[in-house]
Amino acid sequence: MGASSDPNQEGSDEQQKRSEIYTYEAPWHIYAMNWSVRRDKKYRLAIASLLEQYPNRVEIVQLDDSNGEIRSDPNLSFEHPYPPTKTIFIPDKECQKPDLLATSSDYLRVWRISDDSVEIKSLLNGNKNSEFCGPLTSFDWNEAEPKRIGTSSIDTTCTIWDIEREAVDTQLIAHDKEVYDIAWGGVGVFASVSADGSVRVFDLRDKEHSTIIYESSEPDTPLVRLGWNKQDPRYMATIIMDSAKVVVLDIRFPTLPVVELQRHQASVNAIAWAPHSSCHICTAGDDSQALIWDLSSMGQPVEGGLDPILAYTAGAEIEQLQWSSSQPDWVAIAFSTKLQILREILLAIGTIYHSIMHFVIPFLMPGFAC
Repeated sequence: MGASSDPNQEGSDEQQKRSEIYTYEAPWHIYAMNWSVRRDKKYRLAIASLLEQYPNRVEIVQLDDSNGEIRSDPNLSFEHPYPPTKTIFIPDKECQKPDLLATSSDYLRVWRISDDSVEIKSLLNGNKNSEFCGPLTSFDWNEAEPKRIGTSSIDTTCTIWDIEREAVDTQLIAHDKEVYDIAWGGVGVFASVSADGSVRVFDLRDKEHSTIIYESSEPDTPLVRLGWNKQDPRYMATIIMDSAKVVVLDIRFPTLPVVELQRHQASVNAIAWAPHSSCHICTAGDDSQALIWDLSSMGQPVEGGLDPILAYTAGAEIEQLQWSSSQPDWVAIAFSTKLQILREILLAIGTIYHSIMHFVIPFLMPGFAC
């Protein structure tokens, strides 16, 4: 006997699906954002304000999955000098270390989180010649060696910090112009992008040399964001300033992109590799779109270029995007004053490109696999 469908059940299922998108509205414009990775703090994020004034704010918010509300804990909301350019929780899934949050702006700051307060632990200035520090554009926390944080600065340097000793481990003049982003690719290997239009890879065992992996096709066109594939460190992705294109690179074959993702209709602002798959990446930009791409065929030419497999349309330009490493089927986006967290599969509730509609349905299942 064939199964019959219950309209009430279908409606209930649809409501449950819709409830898998949660929204939090902050009292200010959100820019920096990051997921906690601790197993005992599921659905926790840090968000930071973008205010054109000295005092800014950081909030730690958490989804209560029993009622679907994202709440900010007033005890864990604190004032921050200048807008943070980035914020990252310590990469400590097993909860073996103190609960720490780092932020970058004028300095690198490390904050200690307790049950009812957040206190400054370290204030780190990489400028040895002055009490003032060149503004930090970004930083990355080394997952393989959590005592290390790498920062990038407008003063052309990258600084590697030992946060346990609260001391500079290494400082390099990394580029000819401002350095806009930095990403770790292993214990002692990191890459950076710059206003000089290059992606450079550094190995701390040979600090005198770097390898140029890619340069903008137009001279001195800045590269503003960098994402290194943690599941397959042969690949990284970068964003060109004011461009709707995302460039994916294979570090074994420098200079030529392995694929260019060109379906955004406005500037791309953020990229995030899937934490559980070596061949999926999410991109987001000023067209209010978050797109998920399957790059498993990126070595093969695709007529007309690669299409995304899923798309979600937000209520405004998406400025920030984070894929949760501890909850890998959840993605967070920030646009205007709103934070949204949603299941990866449910990005399909938004716009799905008509050109891929005929084969997209088989992909609409939890967890992608290459």
